[in-house]
Amino acid sequence: MTKHIILWTLQDSLSVEEKASVKAGIKAGLEGLAGQIPGLVEIHVQTDCLPSSNADLMLDCTFTDEAALQAYATHPAHVAVANSKVRPYTRIRSCLDFDC
Repeated sequence: MTKHIILWTLQDSLSVEEKASVKAGIKAGLEGLAGQIPGLVEIHVQTDCLPSSNADLMLDCTFTDEAALQAYATHPAHVAVANSKVRPYTRIRSCLDFDC
């Protein structure tokens, strides 16, 4: 199994209300990929963070292997969500991939 963890920080220009809406859109869009992408075993987006956090949301995915993760990166359904719901609103992205 291969894990894919992403932490995002949203753009500072977004209001509290806009950030809540963006988070909900990212969660719905990414979690909606479940069952659509071969090798994607689990996908969860965490949007409720404690005040001690320095990121706004987290993506936690499990893939069957690294090849499935690489295929996910270019899968049209994933790219559509990333381009419409994630990239326009985030300013920092940190990624950690590892085998487990």
